[in-house]
Amino acid sequence: MTQTTTGDVNNGVNVEALLGAREALEAAPQAAQFKWRATCEWIDGTYSRSTISEFFGLGEEQARNKSFTIEADHPEVFAAEDHAATPVEIVLSGLASCLTAGVAAVAQHRGIQLNSVKATLEGDMDLQGILGIDDEVRNGFGTIRVNFNIDADASDEDIKALVAQSQKRSAVFDIVTNPTNVFVTVNE
Repeated sequence: MTQTTTGDVNNGVNVEALLGAREALEAAPQAAQFKWRATCEWIDGTYSRSTISEFFGLGEEQARNKSFTIEADHPEVFAAEDHAATPVEIVLSGLASCLTAGVAAVAQHRGIQLNSVKATLEGDMDLQGILGIDDEVRNGFGTIRVNFNIDADASDEDIKALVAQSQKRSAVFDIVTNPTNVFVTVNE
C-alpha cells in the first residue's frame, strides 16, 4: 500500500486512497453495503478458534490473501484451560484497535505526526448475570473505559480532537454503544 504523507507527516495511512474510496462510495452507495464474516469452531471445553477470510463488499465477494485466526478461552478461575483471551477481552481489543486505527487515519489527514499511541481499556462486568445468579444483572459490560496515551507533534486540544473524531467514526464503538439486531439460528 502506498503511503500518503502530508508534508513531513507519515503515520502509515494512505489518506488519498481513503478519500478516493469515500468519493467512489458516495457515487455508488450500493457498493458500501458490506458483510463481514467469521466462522468459529469449538476445540474443547470453553476453547474455540475463529477463522476470518472472505467478506462481501463493493458489490461482490472479496477474498483476502490469507485467513486470520482468533482463539478464545476462559481463565482457570472459571475452571477452564486459559488457552487464549476471553471473548469479552477480544471485544475490548477490537474496540481499542478500531479507535487506534481511527486516530492514525485522522492524524494523517490532519497533518499530525504521531510518535506513539497506546490505548488502555477496562470493562466492568458483574458475573452474577452470566452465571444466572441474578436475572436483573446484565450479562455484558456495564461500563467500558478507554484511556489514550498519545505522543504527537500537536497540542493537547488537537490530540483530543483526533480521539473525538476517531470515536465518532468508529464502527466498533458504535457496535458496543448502540443496539444491534442479532439473529441466532440452528441448522437442523
